[in-house]
Amino acid sequence: MRIARFSYGETVSFGVVDGDPARPETLSVTPIAGHPFAPFQLSGEPVALADVRLLAPVLPSKVIGIGKNYADHAREMGGEAPAVPTIFLKPSTSVVGPAEPIALPAGAGTVHHEAELAVVISRLCREVPASRAKDVILGYTCANDVTDRDLQSSDGQWARAKGADSFCPIGPWIETTVDPSRLRIGADVNGTVRQDGTTADLLTGVDELVALVSQTFTLLPGDVILTGTPAGVGPIVPGDFVSVTVEGIGTLTNRVVARD
Repeated sequence: MRIARFSYGETVSFGVVDGDPARPETLSVTPIAGHPFAPFQLSGEPVALADVRLLAPVLPSKVIGIGKNYADHAREMGGEAPAVPTIFLKPSTSVVGPAEPIALPAGAGTVHHEAELAVVISRLCREVPASRAKDVILGYTCANDVTDRDLQSSDGQWARAKGADSFCPIGPWIETTVDPSRLRIGADVNGTVRQDGTTADLLTGVDELVALVSQTFTLLPGDVILTGTPAGVGPIVPGDFVSVTVEGIGTLTNRVVARD
């Protein structure tokens, strides 16, 4: 099942997306009553997806990022992956949805894209064992962990580098049935492939990440865990169109602009 959050007229709703993503003209979305974090019912007629505006599929209280979780990316950044992956936070204000701009702040340094599989949490939880991780996962979506490399280097920690407004595009929807263990994941910029990897190369898998993160943080419905990025990260500048694609989920595209 694909769950989207969308605006139609003056209404913002969650809905279920039907149709074939390879044939956009077949896609429609049917509103649901309430939210998707509990059993729900459809509450309206299908609307053509082309007639709505897709939003970030959730508004998380927090985004938990995972660094250096692919060995090839750790090496391209000049080091080896740690025994326990690096954990960092991105604020909720960094989240934007499909087709919303990635707005680079004035004075931004070298800014990179990072294609990632994102995990969406379904319910309040803490200290979840890996064996029960699937019980607290609503589904998966695409994410771009946008990063200012100059600030990442100069600050010695990653809050400004990864937490700027619009530095966490997610979408286009949540896929609830995909198996996250072996999915192609990649990014292209202006149609040129930059990243092409597979989640089979995650050093710490999804279930173990949920266990690790929930040992420290209480997770709330809609919280997002970014699972790390494969090799091939690279610079983006105003005017670029960046697309993140995850097999079995879809494609998330955002344009890069200079912040007004």
